[in-house]
Parts: sequence; structure tokens; C-alpha cells
Amino acid sequence: MPEETKIPASGELEGVENGPASSPSPSKKKAPIKGKLVLARVTLLDGTLLDVNIERKSKGQELLEKVCEHLNLLEKDYFGLTYEDRHDPRNWLEMDKRIAKFVKNEPWKFNFEVKFYPPDPAQLQEDITRYQLCLQIRNDILMGKLPCSFVTHALLGSYLVQSEIGDYDAEEHGRNYLKEFRFAPNQTPELEEKVMDLHRTHKGQTPAEAELHYLENAKKLAMYGVDLHPAKDSEGVDIMLGVCASGLLVYRDRLRINRFAWPKILKISYKRHNFYIKIRPGEFEQYESTIGFKLANHRAAKKLWKVSVEHHTFFRLMTPEPTQKTGLFPRFGSKFRYSGRTHYETKKALIERPAPRFERSLSGRGLTSRSMDALAGPRQMEEDFNKRK
Repeated sequence: MPEETKIPASGELEGVENGPASSPSPSKKKAPIKGKLVLARVTLLDGTLLDVNIERKSKGQELLEKVCEHLNLLEKDYFGLTYEDRHDPRNWLEMDKRIAKFVKNEPWKFNFEVKFYPPDPAQLQEDITRYQLCLQIRNDILMGKLPCSFVTHALLGSYLVQSEIGDYDAEEHGRNYLKEFRFAPNQTPELEEKVMDLHRTHKGQTPAEAELHYLENAKKLAMYGVDLHPAKDSEGVDIMLGVCASGLLVYRDRLRINRFAWPKILKISYKRHNFYIKIRPGEFEQYESTIGFKLANHRAAKKLWKVSVEHHTFFRLMTPEPTQKTGLFPRFGSKFRYSGRTHYETKKALIERPAPRFERSLSGRGLTSRSMDALAGPRQMEEDFNKRK
């Protein structure tokens, strides 16, 4: 049986997957007892490091709560933590499982990232949440994950400058004030000149207004919020599968060749290194159709399936599907479910507090090469995608 995920009326997703210890004998040495606390080192979106002492038996959600508490974030459902293991440089930490199951080396190392990119950032309730989203998009652009034209690089860069330093002042800023700012992977003097010209036109915008303009333009980019996975189609042709808020996207040679919106998908499944989607019949079709893709291995197929399950549940369902309880007979298959609040729930949870004050650092001036490497994650896949002709 393949791993399956049915998609309910609004879309469903599920999957299938192939006592105290006794006391040691006197001849064996006892393993050293580890302390109850372990150090978790988290790279934040601005490139700074946050050290958190946490109980060894803690679950992922407990660490995410501590990071969001440090950042004063209440709209935390859009965010997650990634970690590296020997199989994959970027994995999402499962919130409802013990961290020690996934990370062995100490200190535990994680990146704090946006997991679910809101389709309409203006609907976020707090400026501080939008600021973190700005940081993520800035990083995506600098890492080449979010391709932009020259004009878009300049426009987005001008809003970042307005947010951080305010209105342009000829006497204070002169002509070289953008030297240390970072707007694009391959920044040129021509780009800086264009950013400078556009910055002057934003006079009077508050940091929050500049950031909202930044997000309103960024959300229109074709690759905004798309999580890419390399695969092959049924004919063995190299493609990229993208998971996003609206559904599944298929790219070949940098061009989007197909789109499967969540409402059209009946079931998502995987078996061995294959990933399948079952599509509702079209207006003039009688039967459902199943489309298969080949991933590099079983882990890659399961990873894509999990990301799809989570995105579908977060953006399409009103509440997460309940975890099935173990019955009299064992259930053969994955019990994986998205465990957090959905997009609908997080928008309905009203926040009633004064707008928190915080320091902004969107320019990238404080980013070192080391912190950029930590934020980069698996860059090669995006670089290959952007280089294809």
C-alpha cells in the first residue's frame, strides 16, 4: 500500500509507510549520564544567534515557543525550525515529537524560518510579524531562492532602506550611504543608484508602512513562498515540484508548466521513491486521474508528502485533522498530521496588546559571511533551478 493522504471536501491528506531497560551487567561500563538540560543554538532571521537551555525530553513546540517568546511574536503559527542531518541539509522539526529523536549532536543547532508564507501579508495582525516575514524574504532574495528583475530588486531595496533609516536626507546621507546595504545576490553600483533614486520617493513612510509596501510587492513574485523539491516526471524528465499556499506547482527549465490547486486534489500519497497525486475529474471528464513523480529516494518522497500535508492542512482546513488513536489492531502507515493551528484559526485569534516596539535591521549590514552561510541552508537546489535555461 502506498502512503496516502486523502483530501476532505476542502481537501484531505493522510499517509502510509512501509519497557524500561534492564540494569547493565557488572562487566559492562555504564553509559555516562547526560544532564537534564541541553543547549539549543538557534540562528534567527537577522543572522543573530539565540542560545536556549531546554530540557532534553522537550518537544519541538516547546523550543519554538521559547524562540517566539524571545522575539515577542504571538503570530507564531507561520514559523518553524529547521535542522540538518546526515541525509538532508534542511528538515522541518516536528513540533509534537521530542527534539532528541531528530538531533543528536550538541549543541542542538536550528534555523528559525517562515514555514507558511501568508498569501496576503496585510492580514497579519502585528507589524512585528510582518517584520520577521520581511527578514525571511530578504534572505530568500539574497540566497537566490526568490528571483527578481533589476527593477524589483531596486524597488524592494528602497523600501528596506526607508524602513531602517527613514527619509532620505542629502546632508546626512550623501551619495555613499548604501555601500553596506545588501539588496541582491549580485549587487552592482547601478542597482544602488536606482535604490537611492526610489528611496527619495518614499518620504514620509513609517517603517511599518515601508515594510507593508515591501511585502505587497514581494508576494507578487512567482516564487514567493514556494518550497521546491527536485523530481522527475513519468518520462524521466527533470522537473521541480513546488509546494505553496495555493497547491502544487510543476516547473521545467525554470518555467511553470502545471498547477494543481488544493481543491482539485483528492489524494496525495507516496510509495518508495514515488509521489502521487489523485486529481478530481474535470468538467468534461468522467474519471479521476493519478499523476506520479519520481523523487531521488524514499526520504525525499516522504519529505515532499509531509510538506504537502502540512501546507494543505494549514491553508485549506478550518481545523487540523484529529490524530487517529491506536485501536485494537495496529495501523500500518504513517500517523503524521499537522499539529498546529490552521491559517483560519490563527487569523481568528485576535491579539489585544499595544503594538510592541522593536529594533529593525533589514539592510543586511550586520550580516557576516558566517551568518549568511547559516541562513543559506541547501542553496544548490535553488541555484540549479535559477541557472536552467
